[in-house]
Amino acid sequence: MSLDSPHSPAAPSATASSTPCSGSAAQTASTAPSLAPALWSIRAQFAALGLISGIWGVHIPSLKAQYGLGEAALSLVLLTMALGAVLSLLGAGRVIARLGLRRATVLAALLMGAMLALALQWPTLGWMLPSMLLFGAAMSLFDVAINTEGSALESLAGRAVMSNLHGSFSLGGMTGAALGALLLRWQWPPELQLAGVGLLIAGAVGLAARGMLEQHPPEAAAEGGHEAEPARFVWPRGQLLLLGLLIFAAMSAEGAMYDWSVLYLTQEVLLPQDQAALGYAAFAGAMAVARLLGDRLRDRYPEALLLRAGSLLTAVAMSLVLLTGLAWVALLGYAVIGAGLALSAPILYNASTRVPGTTRAAAIAAVTSVGYSGFLLGPPLIGTLAQGFGLSWALGVVVLASLLLAWGARLLPRR
Repeated sequence: MSLDSPHSPAAPSATASSTPCSGSAAQTASTAPSLAPALWSIRAQFAALGLISGIWGVHIPSLKAQYGLGEAALSLVLLTMALGAVLSLLGAGRVIARLGLRRATVLAALLMGAMLALALQWPTLGWMLPSMLLFGAAMSLFDVAINTEGSALESLAGRAVMSNLHGSFSLGGMTGAALGALLLRWQWPPELQLAGVGLLIAGAVGLAARGMLEQHPPEAAAEGGHEAEPARFVWPRGQLLLLGLLIFAAMSAEGAMYDWSVLYLTQEVLLPQDQAALGYAAFAGAMAVARLLGDRLRDRYPEALLLRAGSLLTAVAMSLVLLTGLAWVALLGYAVIGAGLALSAPILYNASTRVPGTTRAAAIAAVTSVGYSGFLLGPPLIGTLAQGFGLSWALGVVVLASLLLAWGARLLPRR
């Protein structure tokens, strides 16, 4: 089983390049029409995860205000979510093996929706933190389950679908942010918004899961007909370690934008929260468009060029956002940052599978674990730095991470 971040489109898996069975290409093609319900089902689930991420990002300021949190305490909340996600990653494979993908997906969605619904309902921070642990764990399990289903569909379909699926996540994020902005404009209480979205997502995923596959193809190695080794974590070395660190940088920058972008606009740029939510929507929308076009760009241009150009674009845009403090620069800059970061993860994940001396499954397991750590630990790091130096200086981490990615583009193995 391959694990890839919900924000890393087209991360290849052990099944992605293998044939689903020993049958012919004609047999594979003949089964394609039957995959349509499963494809629509998994698109809906990726969009649901994006919707939750979007509405959650919009209401980070609401969380801060509701519990009277400073940056350090807010970092503790995000770190608790990260801890839940990491603990869930360690056991997600066993849960899925025991329950099956469909039931594991529904269970994760129910828990995720419930914890979102209750996020602003607790009497104190002490009550809220355990729910954040469960929230992170549920999101992580849901992430693993839908990516596993997507990998199986890519194998059965005999064509790339993961980029499109992760594009659905970004579209969901944009929708969640836009919905949050609209509901804030209509003066709906934040706790009612999160409760409504949480219950909606739990019910929608339960319905969509009915279209998931009944059976999945066995995983095979990227080359040859031998069964692939399990994608367990093995600490990467050499070139694989360098690529893992670049993925860590990419995911740290992306995670910082998801969790801190709206708060920056409300706290530093002094935008009303409903307008600040549009910044998140611009970020997620531009990322969605770039991801949907990403496969074409990667076919046409060298990956190193795309990674370097996107990273430099992100660094320049974020620098302008932080240095000017102007609302219109921030909203436009967020869109540029979303487009600039969009292809970093898929390029780096694909590059890791070309490192000599490792199988596709082992490479993905190693760099995904390192990269996912960046996505989880980046936001709490921003909060810790913000407590000491201010949020504007702390978000300079996005600039530094982008410059590191631009420099590291030279390390990509050739296709």
